[in-house]
Order: sequence, then structure tokens, then C-alpha cells
Amino acid sequence: MAAGGGTDTDANEFSRLLAGHRVAAGLTQEELAAAAGVSLRALGDMERGRTRGPQRRTVRALAEALGLDGAQADLLDRAAQSGRPRGARPVPTPAGGRARPGRPAAREASADSTARAAGARDDAPPAIPAELGQSALALPRDIADFTAREDALALLARLAEDERPAHPRVVLVSGQPGLGKTSFALHAAHALAGRFPDGQLSLDLGGMSPQPLPARDALGQVLRALGVADAAVPAGTEERAGLYRALVRERRLVLVLDNAADESQVRPLLPGSGPAVTIVTSRNVLPGLESVHRLSLDVLAPAEAAGLLARIAGRERIEAAPDATAELARLCGYLPLALRIAGQRLVARPQQPVAHLVRQLAAEENRLDLLETGDLAVRPAFELSYRRLPAESQLVLRRCALTAGQDFTAEIAAAYAGRTAARTELVLEQLVDAGLMQAATPDRYRLHDLVRLYAGERLAADETGQELAEARTRAGRWILGRAAEYGLRFDPDHATDATGTGGTAPAHLTEAAAWLEYEHPEWLAALQQAQRAGRHREVVDTAEAMHWFSDRLLSWGIWAEVFQLSADAARAIGDERVEAVHVNYLAWTYVTCLHRYQRGIELATEGLELARAVGDREQQGWALTYLASGLRYLQRHREATDAFHRAADAFAEVANRSAMIGRLVTLRGAANCLRESGRAEEAVESRRRALAGALELVERWSSPLIHLLAAMTAHELGLDRAALKRWPAAEKAYRQALVHFEAVGRPDSMTKTLTELGTALIEQGRAEEARELLTEALTDLSAEGPRAAGARH
Repeated sequence: MAAGGGTDTDANEFSRLLAGHRVAAGLTQEELAAAAGVSLRALGDMERGRTRGPQRRTVRALAEALGLDGAQADLLDRAAQSGRPRGARPVPTPAGGRARPGRPAAREASADSTARAAGARDDAPPAIPAELGQSALALPRDIADFTAREDALALLARLAEDERPAHPRVVLVSGQPGLGKTSFALHAAHALAGRFPDGQLSLDLGGMSPQPLPARDALGQVLRALGVADAAVPAGTEERAGLYRALVRERRLVLVLDNAADESQVRPLLPGSGPAVTIVTSRNVLPGLESVHRLSLDVLAPAEAAGLLARIAGRERIEAAPDATAELARLCGYLPLALRIAGQRLVARPQQPVAHLVRQLAAEENRLDLLETGDLAVRPAFELSYRRLPAESQLVLRRCALTAGQDFTAEIAAAYAGRTAARTELVLEQLVDAGLMQAATPDRYRLHDLVRLYAGERLAADETGQELAEARTRAGRWILGRAAEYGLRFDPDHATDATGTGGTAPAHLTEAAAWLEYEHPEWLAALQQAQRAGRHREVVDTAEAMHWFSDRLLSWGIWAEVFQLSADAARAIGDERVEAVHVNYLAWTYVTCLHRYQRGIELATEGLELARAVGDREQQGWALTYLASGLRYLQRHREATDAFHRAADAFAEVANRSAMIGRLVTLRGAANCLRESGRAEEAVESRRRALAGALELVERWSSPLIHLLAAMTAHELGLDRAALKRWPAAEKAYRQALVHFEAVGRPDSMTKTLTELGTALIEQGRAEEARELLTEALTDLSAEGPRAAGARH
């Protein structure tokens, strides 16, 4: 209690009102002092709360100078009166506190001029009320089980260390729905509270509501929380922004602006200078917001997700089921909101094993329904963002649910959306900004698993079955057309004679291979869809176009499915010759890729019978080649050699590149049988003829396929010579193989040859050179994986 009965709170109320009216009128302290006839020092003491109750005549003079109306003047006088010592004689208040003649009631002022006026010739802005923590904008409670985000929190802590920063500290926390942006911002504000004694405030800007909170109203709430009386809050947005900047100019304050809609809503709420920290959260990246520190939150790491589940549902329970917990986290997409809901469901069902919830969530059609408990739910979080999208963006988001890969290009999305690639890319970027799409790489996009499920729900709800069928058909035809176009570039009967330079594959082949590899989920799904829709000719044509490309990726299990689809499609068409071709491709898959030799022999026999029925000698040659390869791997070398010779006779009757390649393949196969039968000397002679033929084809066509054939033949010649302990000759063959592998442009194909070359060097006493080569081979294997390409046959 102050002397005479006035309180500190009363004095603060008068000082806040007076300073607020002065700033709203656009007056400096010097101007107001001169207009009211009071000393500058006295006015400064009144605004700082050092004068407990100025006399009524002084208040009246101030009210007139400020141009206050009667109600405002009365309010100011009552605040002054409550701070005066008891027993002071009241002075009548004049009716209507108008400004003196010749003095404007208020000045038009911009936000910046208002802020400058608030600080001119003033040692400190009006005091922040001590009861700020009890404001309606006081921070909500922190979450006790908050988990992870250590790097982001450390960044905020570093920013807060500077007590006099050169620029206001504004941190924008963005990301898709459900990442826990609000929880992070509040947790950070609580963590920083000790460094910011002037207060911590949190304001929900309602960015996802149909009518987000206008900046003017948001400023009004913040000003009132900072102690500005209703009557002293300026009317305009700019004036309110100026007063806010003046109030926080020297204050260590944390302000959380949660759920921002756009830049225009946020800008007026940002300090112009001073030590305050502002944390803005938004699902949008707000790309137009200048000079901010950006924190883009992502989903949790698997270990962090398990840690959050443990903190919610109990560590003992979670650690007792590590595999089920890992799968639960995966099904939740490592999204904090989904993980929290899953954890709460476990809390509510203490007798339920974690595996039981995993089994329930495994059904995609029920997952979003199950990820809801109490007032927490994943679907509404997505719904809020989806409903704010323009119609075109909604359509593109929905159609992205039709893509098959984990990520996709704008071209693929455009095929499903029925838009140009350029337009679709623009919309995808807007979806990234809105937090509903993720940029996987500079030219590829990705949907979070749960967002994909939601987009699929919207697809079923918002579009007709006919619209979806048309979208799938249109996209499927485009994708299969592109796959066929690129696949044919590897066909020796269709390939151009363009060659690469500098030991690399031609650029057009590199482009084709990259597209076919990256987009294989899309074209495989399109192939399956075409088969289901009865578009059998498309299936056959696509598989036919890609069958030479399949040599590059022998470890892909998808070839069995591709050629099973094409064999079934050929059978549905009723063309026995086409059926023979694709049954042969399927036989190759089982022998070479899957190493299921007996099944490969059965399919090759079926292909041989079909080829004989239609009199196709080339297909008879390939069927016999695959039959012989299967027999060789089963160590039935005599039967295999006979089949290779019969295949060579069949190829000799056909004049095309494919048959020429086939004859070289049979020579290689027969030589392998000789070496594996202990007849390495004979194998060397047969292999040298095969290598000479391969090198002749390289001179004529120089395509990656022919280089690959030459590389494999030279590698096998090295094995033949190694079997005879002719190490210098083996080294020469291996080095020749490396030259052709380099021309193919696939370093992973070189690993086996480098390993064999290392052995040859060790046998010659060159261990240090071998060590370098073997280290390189191990590095390549680790980087590329065990994917080795070889010739088809």
C-alpha cells in the first residue's frame, strides 16, 4: 500500500491510459507537455507510474490536449483519482473533454511514426503489468511427455542468448498437420521463460478456421494482455501495431502466435526492434515472410516415436514389445499426433497388447477411424487444411493418391490429374507451402502415408467411379507409352547407333534407364491395371519393349511379374507366336533372376513347343538357350551342351541382330559347361571365338547391350584362364572386361570382375595393388548394393 492510500496498481492504470492516449494521438511527450502546460519531467513521471495521483486540473489539461471525449476523460480522471491520497478534495470534471481551439483532436499517423512517437525522449515504455501471467493470453500448460525436437529447441535457445539482438527474433515453425507444432512452440516458450521475465503470451490466430482472426483483433488482444485499457486501444491496425511495437521495444517477452493463416495476418504482430522472441506456427511455409528463422518440423525418427509411445503408455509396456512398437510407429507414419492418439488408446486399454492395436491399424480402410480418441483425431486435422484449398489443388491432391511410388514427379501427377506438367508442378508447390505435400527431392514429391489415406478417402467421396476409371486409363496409357518408348532404346533391333563419349553410356540411354528404374512402381502398377481392364495388347507391347532393358537389372524380382502378365495377356489375345515369345521371357526370369532352375526348364520347354507349333526358329533358339542354361545350373552339363548346340543351329537360320547375339550367348554357355566339367583348355578356345564375335558386334553397333555382352564374355575368359592358373592372361581378360563395363555406365557391374582381378594380382605377388582394387570393389558393393547386371542369356 502506498502512502496516502493509493496503490501501485492504481498508478499503473493511470500511466497505461495516459501513454496509450498519447501514442494514439501521435504526440511525443514534449508535444503533449507543451500543449497541456505541464513540465516534461512531470509527464514522464506520470507515464512511468511515479506520480500516484495528479490533480484533476492537470488531468483536465491533459484530456483537452489529447482531444479526449467525455467518457475517455472521465475514465482517465477516475484512474488518477484512485491513486490520489485519501481526503483530497475532488475537482469537478468539465463536461466534454474537447481539445483546445486550434489543437487537432488526434493526428493521422502510420504504424512506424506511432512507434517512433512512443519512444521519443522517453527512457522506457510503459511498464508491463505484473499480472501478465494471469492474462487470457498466458501460456497454456506445457506437455509433460514432450519428446524429441532437441535440435530445434537448441536453435531457439541459441537465439535467446543475445540480450540485445541486432534484429527482432522471429521463428517460423511450419509443417504438415499433426506434427505437434503448437506443442513444440509452447514447450519452447516454457523453456525460455527464465530468460524472458517480462512475460510469455500465446495467441491462437485461427489460421485453419473459416474466418481467421484479423490482425487488428489479434493486436487488440495482445495490447490488452499487455495492460492497455480498452479505451486506450487505438482503432486502426497500423496504430495498434505501432503501440504494440512501442510497448515491447525494451521488453524481454516471448509471444507465441499459433496457427497463422498468412503473412498479412502475422506482419503487424512482429516487433520492430528489441529483445522479444516471437514464435509463429503455421501449416503454411509463409514464403513471403521476410527475415525470419525457419524451422520446418518433420515426422519423428523411429526411436523418437517409440520414446513418445513409452512416455505416454508406459515404458515397461512399450519396451516389452519392441517389434510391435516399431510397427505401430510405422503405421502411425511417425506423426506425433497419430502416435499420441495411439498411446492414449493403449492407456485407455491397459490389458490390450500393443500387437492388438497394430493388427487393427494394419487395415488401411480403418486406420483413420482408429486414430481418434476423445477430442484428438487425425482426419479432422487434414480436413481443415483440405477445405481451405482451391478446387484445383484439392483435385491434384486427391489424384496424387493414385500414384504407386513412395514419391513421384510432376509429370506423373499431371497424368493422373489431367493437367499439364507445368501447371501440376505449380499446384504441387502450393501444396508443399500448405503443408499437405512434401518435397522429396528437387524434382520429386511425396505424400505422408496418412495424408495419402485421407486423399484416397476424398477421392472416393468427391469423384465418381467413371471419373476415376478415366483418370487411371489416361494416366496408365501415358505411363506405359513412356515405358515402351524408353525400353525400346535398349533393343538391338530398334536402338540407334549413337555412342557415348568418355567411357559412358549415351545420354539418351542414361535418361531412359533412370526413368525406368525410378518410375518402376508407376509403370508396373499401370501394367497391372491394364491387364485388369482387359487392355492386353498394351501389356504385351510394353513388356516386349522392355525385355532387353531387363538385362541391366537381373536382381529385380519384378521381371517375373512383368513377363507373367505379358504371357497371360498374349494367351488372352490368342496369338501363339506372341505367347511363345513371352513364355520364353518368363523362362529367362526363372533361370537367370530367380534361380528357380527346374521351373525355368519347364517354362522353356513350354516356349519351345509353342515356337515349334508356329515354326519360329528364333524363338526355338531362345527357348533352347534358356533350357540349356537351366540344365547347366543343375550341373547336367552334357544335356546343357547339346541344347546350346541346337540353339546355335536355330539362330544360324535367322538374320537379325537378336539372333546374332543369341549365337554368341550359346558359345558362352557351351564354354561355361566345358570349364565346369573340368575341360578349361577347350573352354578357352570356345570363349575366344565368342569374345571375337562380341568385339565385332561392338565395332558395328557399340551399344551398351553389346558392350555388356563383351564385358561378360571377357570376364568369363578370365575365369577360364584362372582355372588353368594362367594368371597374367587372366589379368588381361579381366582388365578388358572392365573397359566394356565402364562403357555400359554401371559401376556396380564391375564388382565381381574387380574381385577376380584382385585374386589374379595376389597370385602374381602384387598384394598391395590387389588390396587397392579389393577396397574399391567393397566400396562399390556397399554403395550400390548387390545388384549386378549381366547379359540376358
